[in-house]
Order: sequence, then C-alpha cells, then structure tokens
Amino acid sequence: MRSSRATAALALAVTTVATVAACSGGGSSSSNASGGSTSSSKVTLTWWNNATTGQLLTVWKDAVTTFDASHPGVTIQNVPIQNESFTTKIPLALEGNSPPDIYQQWGGGQEATQVRSGKLTDLTSSVSSWISELGPAAAGWQVDGKQYGVPYDLHVVGFWYRKDLFAQAGITSTPTTVAQLEADDAKLKAHHITPIAVGSKDRWPDAFWWEYFAVRECPTSVLKNAMTSINLSNSCFGKASSDLTAFLKTSPFQAGYLGTPSQVGAGSSAGLVASGKAAMELQGDWDPGVMDGLVSDGSTVNKDLGWFPFPSVSGGAGDPKAVLGGGDGFTCTSGAAEPACGEFLQFLDTPSEQKQIMSAGTGLPANPAAISAIAVPAEHTAETAYTGADYVQIYFDTALPTQPGQNLDNAVANFFAGQGTAQQITSSVQGPA
Repeated sequence: MRSSRATAALALAVTTVATVAACSGGGSSSSNASGGSTSSSKVTLTWWNNATTGQLLTVWKDAVTTFDASHPGVTIQNVPIQNESFTTKIPLALEGNSPPDIYQQWGGGQEATQVRSGKLTDLTSSVSSWISELGPAAAGWQVDGKQYGVPYDLHVVGFWYRKDLFAQAGITSTPTTVAQLEADDAKLKAHHITPIAVGSKDRWPDAFWWEYFAVRECPTSVLKNAMTSINLSNSCFGKASSDLTAFLKTSPFQAGYLGTPSQVGAGSSAGLVASGKAAMELQGDWDPGVMDGLVSDGSTVNKDLGWFPFPSVSGGAGDPKAVLGGGDGFTCTSGAAEPACGEFLQFLDTPSEQKQIMSAGTGLPANPAAISAIAVPAEHTAETAYTGADYVQIYFDTALPTQPGQNLDNAVANFFAGQGTAQQITSSVQGPA
C-alpha cells in the first residue's frame, strides 16, 4: 500500500497554491462508469495522451475499445502526442476555442495555472462517489480542494541500471553516496562502458539532477516553503548547484548528450540503456515502458534492469529517504460531455484497468488495489522506496506555477550546456507566476 504520509506530501504544493477561479463542466452530473453511460445522446471525446509507443499505446487502444463497447453512444478518439509537445500544445489549446475534451495532466502548480483559463471542468461532484478509492494521491490533482484532474499512476524518480553491465565492471552493490556513484562511474569507464545516459535535448531530464541534489541538500521544510513562496534563495539550493558542478566535471554522461533525446528512438537516453550502450539513467519509473518500445525484446531488458534511489550527499541537510516524484492523470475540459468524461476517468482507475496499465510498466498504480500487478521486477524496488519515503517532492516544474517551472528547467538545461550560472538557476523562478 502507498504511504499516506508520502502521498500527502506529494499533494502539499497543490493544496497551498494561491486561490484560482473554479469552473464547472457542462452536462449531466450523474455517473455510472462501471456500467453503461448515462449520456442521452451520442458524443465523441477527443483524448490527448502521451502513449505514442510501447505497451501503454496498446493498453490505451484496448481501453478505448472496452469503454466504448460498454457505453453506447460514447466514442473516445485516441490522439497520442509526443510527451515533450504537451508543454506548448496544452497552453495553446486552452487559449483557443476547441481544446481537447480530455488531456494529460500532471497536477500541482501547473494544473492550478491551467485552471485560470476557465476551461477545466470541476470534477468534484462527478467523482465524489469513488475518488476515495485512490486515497490521498488524488489530492495532487486538486486546486483549492476541488478536483480538476484524476491520476491514473504515480511516479518516483531514481536510477535505472543494467545489472549485467554493473557485473561486467565488477560493481557488486549499488551506490549509497555520490562519492560511491562517481567511483562506480570510473569502474564502468575502465571497462569501456558509458556510465550514465541523459536526454539533455529535452531539457527537463537535466532538471532531475539539480532537483535531486536540492532534495538531498535542503530540509523538507525548506523545500515545502520554496514551492509555495516560489523562491529558491535558501543557501541549500546554491549547494545543490555546487554539487551538480562537481559531478558534471567527472564527465559521467555519453558523448553528445546535449543533443540526445530522452525517449524517442534507439539513440535516446532510454534507448542507450535498453540496448546496453549505457549502464544507467536517472529517470522516472515509466522508463521500463519506454525502453520496451525501443528494443525488439523488452522482457529481456526488464530482466536485466535494477533500480536504486538517488545517493546521499556529504553534509546534506535533506532527508536521505525523501524522493522526487509525481504522477500522470487526465483532465476534462469544460466543453467535454458529462457524465461521459468523468465516467472514462473512473474507468481508467478501476482495479481491472489499473492492472492493465501496470502491465505496461508505466510506474505505480493510482489505485492501491492494483499494486500486485506491477510487471517489472525493479519497479517493486522503486515502489518500496516510494512507500517508505517520509516526503515525496513533486518535480519542481510541476509543483511550481507553469512559467516559473519552465524557467527553472531552462536554467538548469543552460547550466548543463555551460551557458548559465548557478545564480541564474536559483533566480529563475522568482517573479510573477
């Protein structure tokens, strides 16, 4: 079972976001997701999601078929969109007159920013009969106590590594300190193995590194305050930049990492680990599902994968068991037909459908009833770290309002590229949200 204290911490940045105006979705508020739709006329719901490849794409296609069959008059139009495109496509869609009926939603301050458009449906009443099944996790998709989105999975970021490559380099245990990680990198290099892959072309993977150093350097109270005050002036954030500077000097990444995408193609950072060309990657627990779509035999890759948490830093004041994470969910827009839209979100969180989603190696289930269905062995190690964490820090670019979050990602990416300073990282999120 997921730790209630961890998931409550995940929700903190959302519940403390500044008040924004609510908007109600149109249509009937009745719901009957487990049976047939109560919609009285034929409706089509366009559904933007980021499953463009791998097993999850198949799961979503099957989900549409199953839902449509049990809900006469409702048609879900599946529209897969590459993950990195959502940053630009969603704001533009919400500014226009015809946003998708359902779209991928990561919650947090990012969702709160989107609510201001007036085009997100307040789902509170339509999900009230079942949302408690998800436990405290659902609060991560609330703004001012109102449910504007629903999660379908949860995530923890950590190191995915090739056990076979570690064995080749004579590494017998995973590192628990950054010094040990650097020593293992040296062993891998000595065996002509690229230690770590990173998809810097997409920029946000770089942010995971700086953010984890911040989580290890900063006390939990400082992290919480920084997200709500939109301010990174505490000295511990400067220490995170110093830690990252020192680590980058060890040259741990693949050649040409600044031009490497994170998830698209065999040459992506995920593809390099999947094919055995790199030993590890700091990434979310969707990584096995991504890797599965990039090689011919994903089951073999998953067998060779292991997982370990981000190591501790010397003298760091952060909680050594705290983790960086988040989750995936969906939001209905105000033009979407109800109750059909809410019913579809409920369907995705039923235990049976959650087990199908887990079979794709997407991460951890939003519904605790599906924990046993986690398909990738290493995912269980990640789940243990998640449930055992006293604090789950939402990815900074999601916990913060949209613009400051994007500013931070860009500042860290520039830092990786040698085009920015530590001061520019910490000052990037200050100012109007």
